[in-house]
Amino acid sequence: MNKNILLVVPDYKTKFPPLGLMKISAYHKELGDNVKFIKGISKDAAYDKFWDRIYVSTLFTYHWKITTKTIKYYKWLVNDDSSRIFVGGILASLMKKELWEDTGIVPVTGVLSEPGVFGDDNNLIVENMIPDYNLFDETEHNYTLIDDSYFGYSTRGCVRKCKFCGVPTLEPEFIDYWGIKDYVNGIRALYGEKAHLVLFDNNILASKKFKEIIKDIKELGFEKGSKFSHEKNGQTFHKLRHVDFNQGIDARLMVEWKVKLLSEISLHPLRIAFDHIKQKKTYISKIRLAAKYGIQHLSNYILYNWQDTPQELWQRLKINIVLNKELGLKIYSFPMKFIPLYAKDRSHIDEPRWNWQFIRGVQRILNVLKGTVMTAEDFFYRAFGQNEEEFITILHMPEGIIMNRGKEPQSDEKEWIQKFNDLTANEKQKLLVILCGNRTDKKKLLEAAAKIKDLKIKKILEFYLPAVSESKYYSLFKNSN
Repeated sequence: MNKNILLVVPDYKTKFPPLGLMKISAYHKELGDNVKFIKGISKDAAYDKFWDRIYVSTLFTYHWKITTKTIKYYKWLVNDDSSRIFVGGILASLMKKELWEDTGIVPVTGVLSEPGVFGDDNNLIVENMIPDYNLFDETEHNYTLIDDSYFGYSTRGCVRKCKFCGVPTLEPEFIDYWGIKDYVNGIRALYGEKAHLVLFDNNILASKKFKEIIKDIKELGFEKGSKFSHEKNGQTFHKLRHVDFNQGIDARLMVEWKVKLLSEISLHPLRIAFDHIKQKKTYISKIRLAAKYGIQHLSNYILYNWQDTPQELWQRLKINIVLNKELGLKIYSFPMKFIPLYAKDRSHIDEPRWNWQFIRGVQRILNVLKGTVMTAEDFFYRAFGQNEEEFITILHMPEGIIMNRGKEPQSDEKEWIQKFNDLTANEKQKLLVILCGNRTDKKKLLEAAAKIKDLKIKKILEFYLPAVSESKYYSLFKNSN
């Protein structure tokens, strides 16, 4: 008898489709089952029918709250019958015990690379299935890349054991060749030609069969300069194809012959990490090596809030601006806030090097830039400051000023800067203590500001306060001046 299968992704933001659920969908359709996909908690859709099984995918641990809420809802939907609900993915694999204690569900962990992982009596291996590209109704998701990209792996695992990375737990065995050709050709046969190739390998350069992987990628039609042709309204259009090793490559393994091979495929962009200023020499040399072989488009992950300082973050961003100008490159920097591997939210602050005000300041700059540090020199210096000292000044700014800074300073920014520069180092520290101590609670900030005796601090605090004349706390502050 055919089963009714419900596949669920909690309602967190991600542009990539849930590849695991796509393979589970293919698995169940191979068995003749009926499959439906839902994003988040959907009461109307979930009540459609009796669900023989519900699968809930998980992503990062800091999505804990929304993930457990989603799991509990669908567990309730199957009348607390834990045998009918399966939970897997990154969070489930990293926090198996905690998830079981919170939800009563024992997660399915790791890669689904063995038959019978769901208790079925067959020889099908979920990990080997061709993902179901027809799973999603375009009105029910925002996976913008699903229509034009092949998604998959050419290797599994990683040879490194970095403390801040979950890969050693998720994929403990390094498999240096996954056979990408048959996999991509399988997608192509079922769902048609795709323009781009997105590979989620954790350390592609560590593979002893790297030459074979590059050869496979070329034979699949992704050599450098290759184009994808498609018809629309009776016209033929062509666009350059892209290969994206989305998890980045290991700079320590960027030897010359490997970089040369990378330059022979339609790599765009080359993703490389610059996690600490101590890596400066290695990072710069590898960027120069990439430039030597004509790799011009790079995406640079820059970890911050992890054993670094705000000044060191600025230094790493500045290095990219200098390299762009010198080598004619387009390195797009992506600052990424460090969050501990098992954190259940995003609140971690690496004190005393960082504080809440500075973290918030970086996030507000990135909000304006939509997460990306542009390659233009003048744009960078306006957003992040001409030097480290000016960057620290910007991080002290009120959110409203940061979010509305144009090409030239406006009157409120100029006035704030004047008042800030008048503060002594000790007064600046007191200002930080007040801002960090009260964070986003404007009521408490108003109360604290009203008690301040230092007139210079009191005057600059006005820039951070909600100008709500009817607020009794705002009146209290004004009357205390």
